[in-house]
Amino acid sequence: MRVLQIIPNLTNGGAERLTIDICNALQNKGCEVKLISFGNHNGYGELIKDIDWIILNEKSNLRFLRGYYPFAQKLQKIIDNFQPNIIHTHLFEAEIISRSCFYHKAKWFSHLHDNMPQLRNLSLQTLLNKKQLINFYEKQWLLQKYKNNGGNSFIAISRDTLKYGEKVLTPICEINYLKNAINYDNFYCKRNFLEETKLKLINIGSFQPKKNQQFLVDIAKVLKDKEIDFELRFLGDGELKSNIQEKVQKLRLQNQVFFEGNVSNVSEYLNKSNLYVHSAYYEPFGLVLLEAMAAGLPVVSLDGKGNRDIMVDGENGYMLQEQDAILFANKIIELWKDRILMNQISVKANEFAKNYDITQYCTKLLTLYQEAIDSK
Repeated sequence: MRVLQIIPNLTNGGAERLTIDICNALQNKGCEVKLISFGNHNGYGELIKDIDWIILNEKSNLRFLRGYYPFAQKLQKIIDNFQPNIIHTHLFEAEIISRSCFYHKAKWFSHLHDNMPQLRNLSLQTLLNKKQLINFYEKQWLLQKYKNNGGNSFIAISRDTLKYGEKVLTPICEINYLKNAINYDNFYCKRNFLEETKLKLINIGSFQPKKNQQFLVDIAKVLKDKEIDFELRFLGDGELKSNIQEKVQKLRLQNQVFFEGNVSNVSEYLNKSNLYVHSAYYEPFGLVLLEAMAAGLPVVSLDGKGNRDIMVDGENGYMLQEQDAILFANKIIELWKDRILMNQISVKANEFAKNYDITQYCTKLLTLYQEAIDSK
């Protein structure tokens, strides 16, 4: 089976990480795989060394009311030469650029890594907002392209994205429910917290509004006031990073809170930590939570909707409904003071994450691919 995967870039993120893992796992199962991105940034180092990675290093924008991309011919040439059985896109930019091309011999798949706002249904608010009006045009343009290419199948990563997809896409497109996955062996670590003397918290994610990292700084202040010996490490970069750093300075938490930036060795940082904290108020799925669980870390998280699929209270961690720094900090302290319970949760977290290994995931994905090909 020849599979073409398309994604805007390979910056550090859940969608990008999953795409790379899919490519490697499909190749291990005997598929011929090509990966296309629209930029040459690589946030994953050696993980892509065995992938046939093609870079279309050009920038272009959708021309309103025309749907034309200047470099669509280059992408079309790659598709025509490769003759894929499957074309699988990730994230909206890849979605709309790829549909500037035409190839009816393949089955087309789109990954719903989140609730794409560009796919919302028409509303009064849409008519009054220029950006949303353009989004609605792009959706209609896409729906016509799906039809021209013989249909389109979507993959929803959580119950929340599935519900959203069914609301905005059915009955026009088929939507499949397939939870995200990780390369379990890359993160697995057996833990024993009984001899740990310092609470080491970690959070991974880009600094953007929905990730809500300022809330973790509030929690850090509570922990400091309660004289807990702790450290909190942030992995990631983004638009709000400087704001969070300023807040850390203002609250005099420089000796407890550290910023590591984007790193390629995430598993090493997880292995040096003993509790994962997650503050996102919206999370399409929470791939990083599975990585933390595979590393044997209990997770304390806010309810981000999509992570409801993977958080089991008292089993692999705790999910709090209320954004209250004191309640969140107290839950952390409660766990930290019961190392036996932490060890028990760690074992269950390991076992839980193993069910989301990329090898099993790609077996299910290949079944979806084959069923689509057979139906054609």
